[in-house]
Amino acid sequence: MTLKVKIKRYSGGKSWWHEYTVESPSEKETVLDILMKIREQDPTLAVRYSCRMAICGSCGMVINNIPRLACQTLLKEVGGELVIEPMWNHRVIKDLVVDLEPDFEKVKITKPYIIRDVREIYESEREFGQKPEELEKYYNFAYCIQCGLCMAACPILGSNEKFLGPMALNAVYRWSADSRDLGWSVRRDVIDSEDGLWPCHLAYTCSAVCPRGVDPGYSTQLLKSAVLRRKKRL
Repeated sequence: MTLKVKIKRYSGGKSWWHEYTVESPSEKETVLDILMKIREQDPTLAVRYSCRMAICGSCGMVINNIPRLACQTLLKEVGGELVIEPMWNHRVIKDLVVDLEPDFEKVKITKPYIIRDVREIYESEREFGQKPEELEKYYNFAYCIQCGLCMAACPILGSNEKFLGPMALNAVYRWSADSRDLGWSVRRDVIDSEDGLWPCHLAYTCSAVCPRGVDPGYSTQLLKSAVLRRKKRL
């Protein structure tokens, strides 16, 4: 049995489709396994990957028209045809490797860390504990690995690259919902803006493609509710 793999390549400002043939693939193999076999045929193919365990988020790409992690996607899940292209809504560097820096910059704007008075943290011996119910409030949203798949699937980012996007908005909820954090008012000013929270139209494609089940669409709606009620903190 042979598998035909069609890959959208990009180099030197030009893009084209290239078809490869992989002999005797196993349904238990992942798409990343197939790409490694293709690289044995053609070492010029650029692919980014690292952990191969769906933790680092490096191998995000569009597989059969769905943004997915190549290391997590089994051949038996994609059927008999395999069409691969770089993640949408991102600048392509080469072949399947895209520039994720703009995504990380948007997350950085949201101040993704616990905000408290510095003196309270470093000049006291107080411990900042959490009850199980306080942890539960944001725990699922902390699973985000910042792979960028939600950004690739977001239809708003396709027409407005200034939109913060689901990855950054999820970070806002994750840190603001932390009972130890006091930075909600700071982050609220960032998201309550023209390109912040409000362009989101509830497509929920971000949640549909998340490899960790984070549901950034839901965290975005929780933020909308909090802003509309002008809550002092989450």
